[in-house]
Amino acid sequence: MTDSPSNDPKPRREDFASNRSESLAKLDSLRRLAFQKKRVAPSAELIARRRSLLALAKWALPSLALVLLASIAAWPEISHLINQNRAALREMARLRVESGNMENAVYRGLDAHNHLYMITARTTHQEGPDRVNLVDPVADIQLSGNSWAHIKADRGVYMQHEQTLDLDNHVVLYRDDGTLMNGPSADLDLKQGVVASRDWVHAEGPFGTEDAQGYFMDQHAGLLEFTGPGQTVRNDDFGPAASSVAAQKRP
Repeated sequence: MTDSPSNDPKPRREDFASNRSESLAKLDSLRRLAFQKKRVAPSAELIARRRSLLALAKWALPSLALVLLASIAAWPEISHLINQNRAALREMARLRVESGNMENAVYRGLDAHNHLYMITARTTHQEGPDRVNLVDPVADIQLSGNSWAHIKADRGVYMQHEQTLDLDNHVVLYRDDGTLMNGPSADLDLKQGVVASRDWVHAEGPFGTEDAQGYFMDQHAGLLEFTGPGQTVRNDDFGPAASSVAAQKRP
């Protein structure tokens, strides 16, 4: 059985539609409106502005490209410098400076015999171009013959130009020959390698023990003198060998 011809689907095209004349009329009206629209020619000023913008773009875009290429080429060197100075940057970040105050300060210098000395402190306060007040100062001094001395206190004043260090409150001096000295104060001439005090001192070492009202020590001459009345206890002749530094007593 076959379908009747009236039921067969027929192809349809829009351009053959019955309302095609209406679409053409709309398009024609749009064309007429476009032709009727007045177009204003650009002024000379606008044309000049567009030309200047175009010329600027011709120079700016290549210049920007060169800058980007140069930055890409220079970046490895910049990165190398940053990595090379990273340790210094960390050290600078560790230090905190506020109104002349500094933490974990280190001062180094040479004495008259070209021997090194180093002063460290937990905190410091700069007073003027020369004076530095120290909290928990520690001085390490190199002596002749590869020997050394270590002295610390609770407070101190370091005069940078004069190379002097005045220590106060619980001063402890230790020398690598075994000499240990305790007292309330001490004055150091770092340039000449001299330590002196007019306050009482208790000293122990290979020579024995000594309690006196003061002392004078010339580090490079190997001289240690105790001043004022005091009490002396010497090691006997059969004990350990005496120190190479002579311990003397003067009134």
